[in-house]
Amino acid sequence: MAGTTLDESTIPVIRGRFEGELLEPGDGGYDEARTVFNAMIDRRPRLIVRCSGAADVVAGILLARETSLPLAVKGGGHGVNGHAVCDDGIMLDLSPLKRIDVDPEARIARAQAGVTWGEFDAATQAHGLATTGGRITTTGIAGLTLGAGSGWLERMYGYTSHNLVAAEMVTADGQLVRASEDENADLFWGLRGGGGNFGVVTHFEYRLHEVGPMVTGGMILWPLEQAGEVLRFYRDWIEAAPDEISGGAAVVTAPPEGSVPTELQGKPVFAVIPISFGDPELLRPIREYGTPFADLTGPMPYVEVQKLMDAGSPWGFRNYWKAEAVQEFSDELVDLVLEHGKGVGSPFDACFFQPLGGALDRIPAAATAINPSAGKWFLHVFGIWETEEEAESEMAWVRRWGELMEPYARAGVPLTFSADTGDERVRATFGDEKYARLVALKDKYDPENLFRLNQNIKPS
Repeated sequence: MAGTTLDESTIPVIRGRFEGELLEPGDGGYDEARTVFNAMIDRRPRLIVRCSGAADVVAGILLARETSLPLAVKGGGHGVNGHAVCDDGIMLDLSPLKRIDVDPEARIARAQAGVTWGEFDAATQAHGLATTGGRITTTGIAGLTLGAGSGWLERMYGYTSHNLVAAEMVTADGQLVRASEDENADLFWGLRGGGGNFGVVTHFEYRLHEVGPMVTGGMILWPLEQAGEVLRFYRDWIEAAPDEISGGAAVVTAPPEGSVPTELQGKPVFAVIPISFGDPELLRPIREYGTPFADLTGPMPYVEVQKLMDAGSPWGFRNYWKAEAVQEFSDELVDLVLEHGKGVGSPFDACFFQPLGGALDRIPAAATAINPSAGKWFLHVFGIWETEEEAESEMAWVRRWGELMEPYARAGVPLTFSADTGDERVRATFGDEKYARLVALKDKYDPENLFRLNQNIKPS
């Protein structure tokens, strides 16, 4: 049926190919299904397939080939780039696929592609187990795993992609294949960091670790005038800390809460999120440094640690992000990023400083497509705002940060961390040798670039 057109005469026939619901513009549930995390993205697919299983994914892929329409794939819909939805094309909505099976003895979890990290953590923590997962609970497991998978546990166990043990994927020609160290090992290598370039992954299998259920975490807040000395101390402390210590630091806007002095509410302050997956006493040095005005750390369930950044990243706001990797977080760079942080506009804007190291330094770079240790730090800027009137100033603030970072940045930061990822950045992220290997995989599994709405690796 090459050249199939979606219209009033063909849609009723096409519906018979799918077990899941098909939505067109005007149908109930259509607008909800096409909505993604980033409100800057407002696209209208010609047809949305609410997939009920792998068979619907196969049928959707074949339909996209027949119609020559763009194909978008939505897991959690959290990607800041908005690749999960397209205009005038076919959107495969995997969010109904919610099954999670946990084998506590084997320490393996098998999850469908519509699961979010909040759902995954709840299922695995019922057995006192976890794997590295997203820092926002509404993030989908699919995009985060395929794009690398940064999370609080990475200094102990590597990225999410390093904890992936198998995946089931539908290829561009509608075949269901399994990838692991023993089956289609070349594809398995590429799925761990290569994004959605090779097909639609419907199932993920993860290695689990004993975590929690209680850990120590929270937030410590200092006035912004102390930020320079505290960030320098935090930098030196965390770089020498054992793997069990995780977290990050940030310039954020102080919320209007009782723990914040009235004169600081609504103003930029400096925050550290310290997390100990071991002895709580390991956090004492940072908790006792300087004169914080609030120390909100203490024992808490791991699932609550996973929610620490949820309030600062609400669904349905406008988002524009950038991130870079740096090898040395020098005093000069500390001063530069803190000065820029003073310009936060929205209450949700943030400059976030993410330490790496630990297990990431020990994983062989060649093991996966993603580079485990692109630098010692990832530095982020998040522009997050509510109204269209704020867009110009917010995006300009983020772009100025990008310009300031150019002399210090190293290639290799995960592509999911930034809103702008052109061809040159994609290639530089992987490096020439890995990029050539990824292109070879693209030629093998998707030579026509059907899966191009992503941080795209183009076939040769």
